[in-house]
Amino acid sequence: MLRCCGRLHVALLRGRWASTVLPTAVALRLRGAPTTPPCECHAQRHWDSGKKRPRVSFGASGSCWPQLGGASGILHRTVVVMAPRRGSSGGSDAAAQIRVEETRQPQWTLDSRLDEVLLEGKERITNMRLNEFLRNYFDGRSVEVFNEKVIMEDFLSSPNEFIQDEVFLSTIEASPPYQELKKGREEFYVLLGASNKLKKEHIVTLRHWSNFERKDTITPFARAQINTACSQVLRDERRVEEERERRERQELGIDVSTRLKYAVFKGRVRVDKMKLNDFLAMELDGRGTLDANRDLLLEKFFKNPKKYIHDAGVLGEMQASDRYVRMERAVRDEMDMEEDVNKLYEKGVDNLLKWLVAAAEVKADVHEITKRFLDAAAEEARNPKKSSAPRYLEGLYDSVYNAKWHHVVEVSDGEGAGMEVNEGKPPQPWTYKTVGDTLEKDDGVQQSGAPRSRLMVLASDKGWPYSWEEDEFIPDCYVNCEVDRAWQIVKGDLTKWFSPDAGDYFTPKKRVLIATPGIGKSMNAGSYLLYQLLHCDAEKLQVVVYSFGGNTTYVFDKTIKTVTKYVGRGASKEFLDGLWQCGMKGYIIYDVARKGTPPEEFFAPYGCGMIVVSSPRVSNYEKWEKQKGAARIIMNCPAGMDVKAMCAWMKRDETAEKQAEYWKMVKERMEKVGPIPRYIFDANKFIAHSAAVEDALEGIKSRDGERHFIHGGVRLWNSEDPSQKLVRVVRTRAESGAEVFLNAPISFCLGRRIPHYFGKRDE
Repeated sequence: MLRCCGRLHVALLRGRWASTVLPTAVALRLRGAPTTPPCECHAQRHWDSGKKRPRVSFGASGSCWPQLGGASGILHRTVVVMAPRRGSSGGSDAAAQIRVEETRQPQWTLDSRLDEVLLEGKERITNMRLNEFLRNYFDGRSVEVFNEKVIMEDFLSSPNEFIQDEVFLSTIEASPPYQELKKGREEFYVLLGASNKLKKEHIVTLRHWSNFERKDTITPFARAQINTACSQVLRDERRVEEERERRERQELGIDVSTRLKYAVFKGRVRVDKMKLNDFLAMELDGRGTLDANRDLLLEKFFKNPKKYIHDAGVLGEMQASDRYVRMERAVRDEMDMEEDVNKLYEKGVDNLLKWLVAAAEVKADVHEITKRFLDAAAEEARNPKKSSAPRYLEGLYDSVYNAKWHHVVEVSDGEGAGMEVNEGKPPQPWTYKTVGDTLEKDDGVQQSGAPRSRLMVLASDKGWPYSWEEDEFIPDCYVNCEVDRAWQIVKGDLTKWFSPDAGDYFTPKKRVLIATPGIGKSMNAGSYLLYQLLHCDAEKLQVVVYSFGGNTTYVFDKTIKTVTKYVGRGASKEFLDGLWQCGMKGYIIYDVARKGTPPEEFFAPYGCGMIVVSSPRVSNYEKWEKQKGAARIIMNCPAGMDVKAMCAWMKRDETAEKQAEYWKMVKERMEKVGPIPRYIFDANKFIAHSAAVEDALEGIKSRDGERHFIHGGVRLWNSEDPSQKLVRVVRTRAESGAEVFLNAPISFCLGRRIPHYFGKRDE
């Protein structure tokens, strides 16, 4: 029989405490909880003089009882209730005392090692000394000097070898401390096996795990523990992001010129753009996570959940969760608000001032939640508190500078040209030859039989300046030969500027990049120019500036690797003037953007390079172009094979059949509205633009058609003219060798239909 001197009550229920009678003083804890370093010495029981009350301390430093088993990352409680016992030092009775201990949750990050997540503290469990275990839990019975170095790992493997008293041994084996140790040992080897397996797969950190496609090959116990750590990381990141958005909204404020999308969404972290698997990992411990859904956004999932999670039991369990219900409501609210904002844009209501004066029927056509947000923002705009102080944006510089490279090559698949997606830069980049004052792609150097490079993709985790300005998450920058050609021309200007022969007063040539609206001149060409400029020698070019109409300006300081946001033309101009005074060299990308604000003559300080990115509308750049003697870079629309390469990238994880089906759909759209990514990749925009094209066809006059489709578009481009929806920019050259553009039908199909409308109008 066990020689116990007291009773121990251990409470370990999740929501309420229950008592269990155990033979000796035992410290237990919930399975799946994190471990803390066990005490170096066995528990010391001291008696307070006079009050005859036991005081439990744990080792010399006051550390806790040895923690047994379980998994890291979950907060737990251990409650020990010691009943009165008779001690050897006087036999005094003592009153019961409760000790409640909470262990600190490890602060994991995406760079935390998986072996630490899985095994932290586990090995120390079975490294406890046998004699220490007996002293702690069995009042030192059977403690032997020759067992002083025996660890519990050895004892658990062969208990009869160390304790021959079968009755006492059976008591030990039936006790909760022993069972918990045994379970902890079994769990340790399960987790160790999972850790070793992941190492062989080169999955070392939580970041690697998040992209690991074969998670289901890992044991459920280990998988759950890793997912718990991932949940903590995602929640922490989201809290930081929410706080950053809140501060930015508070510091920058809004006014009546603020665009509606900014007014509605700024200051909050969009949930409809969250990935389904991230939500499941963060809120539902990874239940329902599937590799096939790793890129699926919540806005798409909530439209048809059964399409993406086929297990009715799992889906039902998810949908019964309060967190699921709250998230679905939030996502649907955001989808409604985005739909409302887009409808208001179509009606010409794009800022708070226009919302304030909008007709009652326009306001009545939006959801109530959108109306509340816009009314509140409009009220705030009446009393603006916007600060002109610059705003430092965390993490954006590294995201752009360290954008990941992929490329798509054109290969023969036996039935024509196929597309192949690869990581990294293309092995055979495009080459160019000098034509006139600039460059043209040189196809003559293409190696016979070698795969033809069609597209490069730069992926930034936090998007690009265009996506920040539009308040949309767009990570991928598409670079075809037309985009790369623009950079090669600018690169030539910089080479002359950085040359030792340039002299102190040499400045690079000012440029105007002109392209058909909707093909990605801002998102693709602007982003690619920024990326390449950031990778120029920082000693020769210290600053790169990306400005939208001079109103919102992002300053990339290469010397300290930061991005600073300036709001307001005054704040932007003040910084640029200071740049010249500091003697720093910079290059400015000035995006005319949708508001059509042309650059001022002295927007760029002396000694800075500058390129203006614009649609063909001449009022956007003509005055500045003449003042600065700027030269044009005309960017053609992407070729059909370039668009096919974009499709291959977008559907790179789909089956060959689905890829072919998607390309067929996009190709049919191109025949109607041309190779304009803005319209062919978005179903709603395609429908709206197709209708606008038909209206434009019905509305053109013969002389208008002659003017727009035959002659060069030097002063003829007017974005308000509906017939402009029928044309695209085509690069050609003047007799001087300078680049100019002509207007051509937006698509081959449209080109065949237009003469019919000319004749019809002449009848």
